[in-house]
This record gives sequence, C-alpha cells and structure tokens, in this order.
Amino acid sequence: MSESAPLNVVFLDSGTFPPKTVLRGLKVPHALTRFDRTAPTEVAQRIASADVVITNKVPVRREALAQASRLKLIAVAATGYDVIDVAACAERNIAVCNVRNYARHTVPEHTFALILALRRSLMPYHRSVAAGRWEEHGQFCYFDYPIRDLAESTLGIFGAGAIGQSVARIARAFGMNVLFASRRDAAAKGIYTPFDDVLERSDILTFHMPLKPETRNLIGVDEFARMKRKPLVINTARGGLIDEQALVGALVSGQISGAGFDVATEEPMPERHPLQAILDRHDFILTPHIAWASEEATQTVADRVFDNIDSFFAGSPTNLISC
Repeated sequence: MSESAPLNVVFLDSGTFPPKTVLRGLKVPHALTRFDRTAPTEVAQRIASADVVITNKVPVRREALAQASRLKLIAVAATGYDVIDVAACAERNIAVCNVRNYARHTVPEHTFALILALRRSLMPYHRSVAAGRWEEHGQFCYFDYPIRDLAESTLGIFGAGAIGQSVARIARAFGMNVLFASRRDAAAKGIYTPFDDVLERSDILTFHMPLKPETRNLIGVDEFARMKRKPLVINTARGGLIDEQALVGALVSGQISGAGFDVATEEPMPERHPLQAILDRHDFILTPHIAWASEEATQTVADRVFDNIDSFFAGSPTNLISC
C-alpha cells in the first residue's frame, strides 16, 4: 500500500466500546472513519469504498459485500463472527479475522457475580432493606430468601474452551465439583460427562459456547424436565442457546431455582420479549450483554483488532476465520 493511497478503514459500531477505550490506529498509512452505530440499511453505503471494515455486532451480509469492491479484510471486534457472511467473503477473497481469548477473566468473573448474587439472594435482600424490611423486622437479620453455599455443590459447564476452563478453575477454588458436558448424544470421553448426566447432577449450569445451528435451543422443555436438583441456570455466552420461553416456564414452575442471563435472542430486548415477563422476580437477574466489558478486556479487544489488521497487511495474518 503506497503512501499516496492510505487504507480506508471503517469502524461500523465504535459506540459498542466504552468511551475510555483507546483506538490506537495502524502502523500503515490509513484513514479511520468511526460510526457510533450503523443500521442494516446503511452498511452497503458505508463500506462501499472501504479497504478494511471493523465491526462488533453490525451484520455484514452478501448484499452489502457486493457493493464493496475494494474490501480486503473484515476485522471482527469480538470472538463470535456470526454477524459476517463468511461464505460470501470467501467467494470475494475477503479475509475475516476475530479476537480470541480476551475474555478469560471478564466473562468468568461476571459469571460468578451472577452465581453468587443468586445463590445468596443478594438482590432481593438489598431491595427488601431499601423497602424498610430490616427496620420493620426488628432483629439483626432475617431469612426471607434462600442462602446457599457454593462449596461442595456441583457446577455443570457447557463449553470447555478458554472461558469454560477459567470458570472451572474459579469453581474449584470455591470447593465446587465441576462437570464438563459432552455434546448431546455423543460418547463422553476424557474430561467430559454425558450431557443428560450433567443436567441431572448439577446444582448450577453455566454456558460458554458459540451459537450454531446445533447449539440453538440446546436447553428446552425436555432438558428442563431432566434437571432433578432445580439448578441455577447461567448464560453469559449467546442468546438462543436456551429456549427463552421454556426458561420462563421452568422458573415459574419451580423446575429451576433461578437464572442469571447476560444475553438475549434480541438485543436490546424489546417489550414483547419472553424474558420481560420475569424481570421483577427475585430469582432472575438480567444484565445487558456486559460480561465481556471490563475496562481491561475492552482495551485488549481494541488493541488486538488493530494488531490483526497490522499483521494482515504485513503479510502474516493472524486469527483468520476466512481468507
């Protein structure tokens, strides 16, 4: 790339990063255009003259790619790349890269924040104190909501990648028993326990896997019925891994003892969404897809996005999904 023709880099949704995050730019000559957000109808026009596109959650599909004759690289500012039409990119010799292993601290910590808050009923106790219950009770403590230890309980983990393994290490430090679930109907080998056994034996279930056709609605009505220990269900991975309507039914009927979610099938969550029906329950916590978003992790993602772009144009591409 000559000095007279700097790279045209377009960031479609830089507003998905906190204001403190520093975008350091590239080693090669470039012009960076940042959009706080981009609607689906705006993608084609905004990437039409781009050499590089950076996106976190804005979908880049075949129709928009057809307008981007200069595009050489899409740098996904996340690990999941389901927003990219990878097949269409391959047809057009457009490389796609992502950021990996940045969340091995932030997501596990958020996972355990949800687990501890639910297991010890922190939110309902806080709300009841604010409502005057402590003063009304007239004693140094009261026991309106359940409080359970983590020690000697069993954690079932779906997904044995870097995040799942980090969750397991934290769990063992709490004195928990850890089970890694095998794929459904697959033989359990090595570290894995049969899928149905994990459902039946776990006090807490947590999900750390990508959303794919084979993992969509992995947990539904039938799976909730197999949960003999009425576990907590935690999802900090992707909306759609758990059938949300089935989750509502399981929580209301008492098949599970609580749920903590950081993701939903529609983000932001509209008023008609199934999870809206349980937002006021003491045994449900929903956070707005922020498990990934510690200051340390978001800066790491931003730095690695530009590292990936630099590496690509230096002739040694990293973290390629498609090329």
